[in-house]
Amino acid sequence: MKIALVGNQNSGKTTLFNLLTGFTAKVGNYPGVTVEKKSGIIKGTNHELVDLPGIYSLSSYSIEEEVTTRYIIDEKPDLIINIIDSTTFERSLYLTTQLLDLNIRMILVLNMNDLLLKKGISIDEKKLSNILGVDVIKISALKNTGIDELLKSIDTNSYKKLQRVFDSNIEECIFKVNSLLNKSVTNKRFVSIKLLEQDNIFDIYKSNEIDYIINSLSFRYSSDIYEEIINQRYRYIENVKLNVFKRVNSKISISDRIDKVLLNKYLSFPIFIIIMFFIYYLSISTLGKSLSNLIRVCLDNFSFVVQKVLQVNNVSEWLISLIVNGIITGVSAVLVFIPQLLILFTCLSILETTGYMSRISLMFDSLFRKIGLSGKSIVPFIVGCGCSVPGILSSRVIEDKRIRNTTSILTPFIPCGAKLPIILMLTSYFYKENQVLIIMSLYLLTILVIIITSLLIKKYSNKKTNNTYIEELPEYKNIDIKYIFNDVYDKISAFVKRAGSIIFISSIVIWFLSSFSLKLKYGVSLDNTILSFIGKKISWIFYPMLGVNSWQASVSIIQGLIAKEQVVSSLEIINDLSMNSFILSTFNKQSAYSFIVFNLFSAPCIATLSTLRKELGSNKLLLFVILYQVLFSWILSTSIYQISTNFNILTLITIIVIIYIVFRIFKKNNCNYKCDNCKFKNICKSDHHNFL
Repeated sequence: MKIALVGNQNSGKTTLFNLLTGFTAKVGNYPGVTVEKKSGIIKGTNHELVDLPGIYSLSSYSIEEEVTTRYIIDEKPDLIINIIDSTTFERSLYLTTQLLDLNIRMILVLNMNDLLLKKGISIDEKKLSNILGVDVIKISALKNTGIDELLKSIDTNSYKKLQRVFDSNIEECIFKVNSLLNKSVTNKRFVSIKLLEQDNIFDIYKSNEIDYIINSLSFRYSSDIYEEIINQRYRYIENVKLNVFKRVNSKISISDRIDKVLLNKYLSFPIFIIIMFFIYYLSISTLGKSLSNLIRVCLDNFSFVVQKVLQVNNVSEWLISLIVNGIITGVSAVLVFIPQLLILFTCLSILETTGYMSRISLMFDSLFRKIGLSGKSIVPFIVGCGCSVPGILSSRVIEDKRIRNTTSILTPFIPCGAKLPIILMLTSYFYKENQVLIIMSLYLLTILVIIITSLLIKKYSNKKTNNTYIEELPEYKNIDIKYIFNDVYDKISAFVKRAGSIIFISSIVIWFLSSFSLKLKYGVSLDNTILSFIGKKISWIFYPMLGVNSWQASVSIIQGLIAKEQVVSSLEIINDLSMNSFILSTFNKQSAYSFIVFNLFSAPCIATLSTLRKELGSNKLLLFVILYQVLFSWILSTSIYQISTNFNILTLITIIVIIYIVFRIFKKNNCNYKCDNCKFKNICKSDHHNFL
């Protein structure tokens, strides 16, 4: 028997899959854990269990939803196990009503009932079974209870008829569309509903007659058919809830008590800011900084010992320089920041595993909606603090394609683990007394850049969006040490592997270019090296943001396009070889800040660009994104430097011009739907007849 395991994200689906099959899969407390289907044989049986991606509905707005929908339609499983989180009953049951439309035998599994009981609520599973026409089993996947009952239910063959969800108008149209479908079409009721919803993956079944039915039905409702179907499903779910929910006591759960504070209308954002400030203060200024200094001393001693050993053994001077000044210096420049990253990733993982990450998504939803994003966009942004690649991949949890692409484009703006060394190194030189505040200002600037870019995409994108957000507030959980260890280990090991591969090779290249002349002569002055020759050819580009023609800084910026970690490594190698305090002599407070800003917002590393290309699915769009990031970062960093160092009447006029241009870009030219006389009639692409 082929069995499909379907459920919302964070419903305990992967944990149940592990229990039934004995497999080990990643378990997390945030949306987007399962992005590919997994299969295994249920222990003690011949039944194949397929773990499909966690979804909220059978639609085609996200990659996960399309994968699950296509699998069920094409592979035709014999049984569906629909696991739902009892603490989010209404949201979970929405997917259940869609699965019932498939007319495939199904078992409804109620998970996390113990958490619901703590809220003083119990579900009458017998009533729910009679209403929905399916077997209903209560389990606790985490505590391994109810599994035997589930296994027994799998081997039975009970199936009842579903009570209809929609009103007579929609049911009549479903029947008409059903009758027009080819006899070879399976799951006709489900396909008929999807055609009424105008889900594009079912366009192959469309015909003129079906289009006429859809258009005639749309005239009967003030909202479009898709919204009306959603509303009627939730009205049905509300009635089901009233019939099956029983209050056993009025005790308020601990999670609800905590949320009264953390999600308070006035306290939620200040608390979030305090938490993030504490995390960065702990990881950057106090414990993290002390550990990084200790690592730096150890690496310096190691470098000194290696140099002495090589000298004692009469190793050639150029080879000593390669090993000590090239490889060890380059890689060490990045490794010294591991303690700070370790503490940062640990703190973020704690927020994730306890359930606070979901609250952050909810908090930001109303704000993000205004700029064309979703509350779910905060998940890729926070994941992107470790690395932009998994951050971009985690944007798949967003249903709407336009919002998903926008989030993918914006995620590389987040200061990732590779960019943090740039921030930490330069701020430690020039902002020792208020380093944390300066770093926080960079994060605030990041938020501003994300808002501006998102608004631009929203304004000039002609795609209609379905920006709905389903609240997912799981119960607060104890800190999962094992999960945190594995999560932090994966991020740190990925960081170290990059230091051991890309940075290792790049350090050798930088050493070679900074040690040999164009005639390949070793031991020449730094100003006569190949690296100097290349840097001087491009240094004029970065002069407006630095105030000097620094070929060294220019070269390090170009290196950052390969890997952002290489910016620090490149500067460290050049600094050691020049035998002077290059950083202090080249930068000042203003230029250091603008240098950081450019590296934060310019095109990300090659690995991130490759991932972004796959998600966007367009080389043309990727090229536009790269050009925008480079140009925007150059303008922003140059403006910051020029305003902070040369504020005069000309600067003031420039600021006024920029403000005016921005105002014109975002200004809405609303019409009154008088399209016949509108001068924008031939180019207006808005669904609402407003030229934006």
